[in-house]
Amino acid sequence: MRLETITLHHIKMPLRSPFQTSRWTELDRECLIVEARADGLTGWGECVAGAIPNYSYESTKTAWHILEDFLIPLVLESDLADVPAYHALIEPISGHPMARAGLELALWDLFAQRAGQSLRDHWGGTADRVKVGVSVGIQSSPERLLEVVDGYLADGYRRIKLKIKPGRDVSEIGIIRRHHPDLLLQGDGNSVYRIGDAEHLKALDDFGLLLLEQPLGMDDIVDHARLQPQLKTALCLDESIHTVDHARWAIELKACRIINIKPGRVGGYWIGKQIHDLCRANGLPVWMGGMLETGVGRAANLALAALPGFTLPGDTSASARYYHQDIITQPFTLNTEDSTLSVPTGPGLGVTIDRDALKAVTIGSRTFTRS
Repeated sequence: MRLETITLHHIKMPLRSPFQTSRWTELDRECLIVEARADGLTGWGECVAGAIPNYSYESTKTAWHILEDFLIPLVLESDLADVPAYHALIEPISGHPMARAGLELALWDLFAQRAGQSLRDHWGGTADRVKVGVSVGIQSSPERLLEVVDGYLADGYRRIKLKIKPGRDVSEIGIIRRHHPDLLLQGDGNSVYRIGDAEHLKALDDFGLLLLEQPLGMDDIVDHARLQPQLKTALCLDESIHTVDHARWAIELKACRIINIKPGRVGGYWIGKQIHDLCRANGLPVWMGGMLETGVGRAANLALAALPGFTLPGDTSASARYYHQDIITQPFTLNTEDSTLSVPTGPGLGVTIDRDALKAVTIGSRTFTRS
């Protein structure tokens, strides 16, 4: 496939409510939407790097630079047979997985459309619906936290993830558990704890959590391997897993019992699927994490989460969880009877871009053309 043009859309979308983790707060969502044209088809991708390098070292500005100066020129000069050929082409470029993943998704969309397949079918997924939950940021008070959780349960969500940090962990998880003894509940430390907090973290074993996500350093596997045997609660690694080798090391060291797959974090859906396959072969459940995606990334995440190893509810919540208006014509809605989202079945991503909505939130764009 020879791409004719690639357009980058830098967008900024206001969130319905502030999203606060243990380390940062977001009021708006910035990301890059990638539009690629070839053979009369248009493919769409989403680079999930945000305005500030908080979750990772990448940001919208660094991703734009890597795409504009390195990845896009390579792709426009090439004739790509498939997505693995794209990865072979960009192999000399180090790092920047979110930039890589954004362009990769647009290619996946094009290749799947050309094959007349949905991304789910193209990747070998089987599920029509994917179980999902909602991630709840740190709130102004325990009372407000309970109010927010109750609201999402009333909306039909059956799994709740709580962002936690020292001083806002044991007591607040305890409050939610007392009010909802049978709720699927998990905590997410976003790397704010250290191995010296092991005794404190043991207190979370009393609450029957589904998992405790990434309590220790974002670049750590070894200390998680020291922590996991001390806890009854299953540890889940997120920020620590960037490659298939990282997942293999975590499995071999028994650093966790669950892995969260975020395609942007690992450099794309091709690598995300390889991590899924490795975990499934080793009996580790995986689930789909969230990066506040628009409907573009959300559609792709659902397609990947339709693979059989995704057995735990993901963070791919309904569009209205985050945005007043999405940039697709048919935003994702929650199937309230079973707390799922339906997997798109149309060709490629299976969603249609609302160009007026996209234009309304675009703060910068540029089109690159094959010379």
